[in-house]
Amino acid sequence: MKKLLNKIPQRVYFVILPLFLILVLTGLIVVSSIFKVWLGQHKTLPVPFKISQEAKMPIIKTEFIPVISATGAIIMDADSKVVLYAKNPNIKSSTASTAKIMTALTALDYFKPDDMLIVMQATNDGSVLGLVQNEKMTFENFLYAMLLPSANDAALAISQNYPGGEQAFVKAMNDKAKMLKLYSTHYMDPAGLLDQGDFTTPFDMARLASFAVQNNEIKKIVGTKEKTINDVGGTHVYDLKNLNILLGEDGVNGVKTGYTEEAGQVLVTSKEEKGKTIIIVVMKSDDRFLDTEKLLDLVSNNLTYLSIHP
Repeated sequence: MKKLLNKIPQRVYFVILPLFLILVLTGLIVVSSIFKVWLGQHKTLPVPFKISQEAKMPIIKTEFIPVISATGAIIMDADSKVVLYAKNPNIKSSTASTAKIMTALTALDYFKPDDMLIVMQATNDGSVLGLVQNEKMTFENFLYAMLLPSANDAALAISQNYPGGEQAFVKAMNDKAKMLKLYSTHYMDPAGLLDQGDFTTPFDMARLASFAVQNNEIKKIVGTKEKTINDVGGTHVYDLKNLNILLGEDGVNGVKTGYTEEAGQVLVTSKEEKGKTIIIVVMKSDDRFLDTEKLLDLVSNNLTYLSIHP
């Protein structure tokens, strides 16, 4: 073999060696390109919400287990998304009217508060304000009607004024749910009337509420106890009252009630505690306000915050 190699002319080595090096270099380039494509498909995406540079980890100082009727419940710190208490946090059930939180968030991506919307179709399904066909109001007034007395006709009007109408709007709601990583959440209508198609979990609902209270328009509206609104011409005047009877108590400043026979009583609550926002969700409750009061007792003056180090 050695004699055979010695018989190969020296000039052949100068041809084979460069070719070999070129092949090796080409292989490395191909592998590098494939690896870059793989990294692009598996890179970590930025979180869909702002993280405060002063974020702190909340901890309950004195723990006890509240006795509540709700099938599912959760307490979450809105900033850090830390779960402080949970009871069946991943069980799916109907959203009922708490679907209107997503309706508000989705609509605010497109409409401005002073945009004029028109009632395209009057409805009497469930809780309604009594809007009439062709009635015009500002988008902000429709939001007040939808989030305070939970008017289904206001939710329908908002969705029908969206480009592509109600169907396109509901698709936008579900797209936003995916963007916010609410993987166990689905919507079939903007009002939350369709129990079989409108579902979520306490965990997803708390995440949704934590994003919603970051919106100043939503935060202002859900923190309002009473409001008088009217249509463009002043022909129709509506006195609105917030259905959340806990509003203003123990730092409570939102967010939304819900009820259907399938969903039971639902309540999503936001509370200010030591300058931080705490989200409380109860679902399938026999007494949503009593259950929430018990959960409020768990966190009221009972939290401490530890610095989160990078």
